Amino acid sequence: MILIRRTLIACAVGASLLASGLASAQDIKPRLIRFGYGLNEQSNQGRATKVLAAEIEKLSGGKMKLRAIGAAALGSDVQMQQALIGGAQEMMVGSTATLVGITKEMALWDTPFLINNAQEADAILDGPVGDRVRNKLEEKGLVGLVYWENGFRNLTNSKRAVVKLEDMDGIKLRVMQNNVYLDSFKTLGANAVPLPFSELFSALETKAVDGQENPYNTILSSKFYEIQKYLTVTNHVYSPWIVLASKKWWDGLSKDEKAVLMSAAKTSRDFERKDTRAEATKALEDLKAKGMQVNVLSAAETARMRDKLTRINAGIASNVGMDLWQDTQAELARLRAKK
Repeated sequence: MILIRRTLIACAVGASLLASGLASAQDIKPRLIRFGYGLNEQSNQGRATKVLAAEIEKLSGGKMKLRAIGAAALGSDVQMQQALIGGAQEMMVGSTATLVGITKEMALWDTPFLINNAQEADAILDGPVGDRVRNKLEEKGLVGLVYWENGFRNLTNSKRAVVKLEDMDGIKLRVMQNNVYLDSFKTLGANAVPLPFSELFSALETKAVDGQENPYNTILSSKFYEIQKYLTVTNHVYSPWIVLASKKWWDGLSKDEKAVLMSAAKTSRDFERKDTRAEATKALEDLKAKGMQVNVLSAAETARMRDKLTRINAGIASNVGMDLWQDTQAELARLRAKK
């Protein structure tokens, strides 16, 4: 009788431990990562975010899961950056231009007519210069993982075709919340108005501003063609996006988790750049088909704009540091000499 009782007790304890173990296994949830971005799910930003999410889940064996939240639902780039710094949000992708107030070296990417083509952009951003700028973010509570491509920026407006420098005069132009953009377009004669991207469509629709500047992909995915008639191909700035993590959150990750995120980020970068470049070519044709009047700024007018912005470039060089500026120029010269 005693033996039977002991056996029953042992079985009961074993069943209890098994149930507890199963419950514990079920209670283990993947590490959830809130990832914010500004454009819609159908955009190049949205597509690359899906690649990033799939890669993180695959590499982590389901132990990490990205929750993508687009269309600026978590706020503007500036608001999300602050949320990351405070530890209230884990990750995001956004413009480097809105980081200038946090890390002055980011202003390097706002230099008008700095980069001539995509090959130069990749070499600079993924090389020592890009790493040097990206690593500066850690001092401010952010971790930069990789650069994505936004693309070469071009001008749209609802007032008139811009084919020469003087056509910029008086156009109310939305620019990012960034002093380099403000000063550059004021120097070119526009009435530059800083606005977060999340407010841009409404501002264009209500004529609070006349125009804006963005890559073809963003102009198309944001449907600016519905309220903007004129597009001028200026290619005035090569504009990167950057994938960011909260340093407070990042520092709490294991070495393996950090490796997963870095690897997934690089895979998403390679996909995003290829996707963005293919889409840009098609986007320009689509914008023409949707009725936008497209003008290409001539080489002579481009040179006039570049000359007009000499003071701006000198200011950027001083602001980011002459060592960084000179290293960038030397690297660009080296890349161009290879051709």
